[in-house]
Amino acid sequence: MTRFRGCIDIHAGQVKQIVGGTLSESDTAGAELKTNFVASLPASHFGKLYKDNDVRGTHVIKLGPGCDDAAAEALGAWEGGLQIGGGITLENAQEWIDKGADKVIVTSYLFPNAKLDLERLQKLTEKLGKERLVIDLSCRRRNEEWIVAMNKWQTLTETKIDKETLEFLSQFCSEFLVHAADVEGLCRGIDQDLVVALSKWSPIPVTYAGGAKSIEDLQLVERLSGGKVDLTYGSALDIFGGKLVKFEECVEWNRHH
Repeated sequence: MTRFRGCIDIHAGQVKQIVGGTLSESDTAGAELKTNFVASLPASHFGKLYKDNDVRGTHVIKLGPGCDDAAAEALGAWEGGLQIGGGITLENAQEWIDKGADKVIVTSYLFPNAKLDLERLQKLTEKLGKERLVIDLSCRRRNEEWIVAMNKWQTLTETKIDKETLEFLSQFCSEFLVHAADVEGLCRGIDQDLVVALSKWSPIPVTYAGGAKSIEDLQLVERLSGGKVDLTYGSALDIFGGKLVKFEECVEWNRHH
């Protein structure tokens, strides 16, 4: 069954909700960066909130530099209960597990020069075990295809999301995380075609993020995916300043499903 999964996005050391498509490849985002929400509370507050409400599979994403301390605080609030992504490499992955992450999420490290590096992937899996690894296949839509994007979703790789890709990569990880970068943070609705495709193509659990704008989107994703795809809310959620979706309603959905 489709579940609500939480997120804690950290940018410049603060919990934020950002329009994904406006992130910059540079360390300092310029005027083009659009921010929907900046939290006054620390990352640990959100980690504890998800823990208290048993929202499993919640991911902490570091969007650029200056985020390590806040991310560690979030993990400390729910040791063994959160996933961590953003700048994960072979060299630091175990360190984040030791800091309390349940799983690490890896994206750009797997795509040097925008090409999938199978050796890097194999070494990560060998070091951590596939159960500890989540592959982030966040993407942008180009015509009728979805292309994996890296470097804060600004660089398109040579990898497209399709049945062959998901079946191959599922050998090395326990689940996928897929942000639809084109609709991320816009609260204008999910990419329904992508949700359907993920449910058909992925042999392992997958979480979709991007554009969710109402509690009914949980029902929609469940219907479209046959309950195979989980859903994350961001800017629409009241705990992140949104006015479209109540956190408690999402928690209630999980309790009843």
